[in-house]
Parts: sequence; C-alpha cells; structure tokens
Amino acid sequence: MWKSKVPEERDVIPVSSRLLPESVEEVEKGRIRQDNEAIIRLAAERIFARFGFKGATMALIAEAAGLPKANLHYYFGNKQTLYLTVLDTILHDWLSPLDDLHPQADPKTAIERYVRQKIRFSFERPEASKLFANEILQGAPMVHHLLQTELRRLVVEKSAVLDRWIADGRLQPLDAPHFFFSVWSMTQTYADFDIQIAAVLGDAARSADAQERATRHVLTSVFRICGLA
Repeated sequence: MWKSKVPEERDVIPVSSRLLPESVEEVEKGRIRQDNEAIIRLAAERIFARFGFKGATMALIAEAAGLPKANLHYYFGNKQTLYLTVLDTILHDWLSPLDDLHPQADPKTAIERYVRQKIRFSFERPEASKLFANEILQGAPMVHHLLQTELRRLVVEKSAVLDRWIADGRLQPLDAPHFFFSVWSMTQTYADFDIQIAAVLGDAARSADAQERATRHVLTSVFRICGLA
C-alpha cells in the first residue's frame, strides 16, 4: 500500500529567522516613505502657493515640512519634479469626486455630493487652489499637457453623462462643459479669493457655519441651472 511520505528533518526547509523581520521592516519603510512624501507635498503646496515656483526653495519647503532638505531630494529629486508632483496631486484630488457622476446615479444626489466636495476642498486646502490658479495665470507652463489630456478627457466623459441625463429628461438642457466651468468658478472662489471674502465677512468667513452657508448658496444656483431646484 502506498503511504504518504513523512518528511524527514532534512526535507523540511526552515523558515529563515530573518524573513519575517525583513518583511516587517520593508512594510515599515514603505509606510515611512508614504508619510514623508505626503508631509513634503503638503508643505510644498503651501510654499509654492505663497512664493510661486521661482520664489520657492527646497530649503523653505524642508523647513515647512520639518524634514532635512536631503529628504526632499531623496524622495523627489529636484524642485521641478516636486512642483509637478504637487500639481498632479491637486488635479487628481479635484477630479476624483467626478467619479460619482455616472449615468446610473441620481443627478441631484451626485451633483450635490460633487459640489460639497469642491467647497470642502476650497475651505480645507485653499493653498492648493491658489497654487493651481497661479500656474494657470502664468499660462500653465508645467501642466498644459495634463489639461489637454487628463482634464479634457474627463470633461468630455462627464459632459456625456450630463447629456444623457438631459436626453432622459432628468436635467433641463444646458451646456455641459460650461456647467463644469461654472461649478469650478463658484466653488474655487472661496479659496482663490478667501482674503477678499474674509475682508467682507470678518473672522467667521472660514468657520464651519460659513462653509455650510456657502455650500447651500452654490447648490441653490447649481440646481437652478440644472432645473433641479
């Protein structure tokens, strides 16, 4: 009768005593890298927004991040690469909420969620919006390709969703690309012109109540444009 072989001691391959510690160490290194890169990106966002690309230095960004300047060069190489990474991250963070706009979604719910996310972004990360606006005002020398490819593709795609809703009688007729331009203008003004708004509304201009008031006002305007008021 055939019997299964009982492995002898020499047949058993021992697990390296170093394997698990090395795996844990690699995971920890990866986590530290991700954390440091996020800290650097946010610090760079503030410094680039304040001083522009030419005025910002890796030393200023390192000081704002609370990390050695060598870390910035290790993770990102040079100032231009870091600047492009920050702009790409901002664009991604702006555009990812558009995923909620799809043909099967309820138009009013999806649009409200998108507007709320855009307003929240403007209140929580005004430097990001200002940095991107400054880049556009300079002629978008660093991100022109992204605008012509990623942004344009997404606007075309989401405009088709709005057109589908219009055809199905779920929205009143509107110019879809200009709808997005209007939403961006109404929401990003709370970041790009926050100094002006604070001068008019006072210290409470960036409070939670002010954010909700702004959101309700913008939603009222947007819903009227869409025939959802």
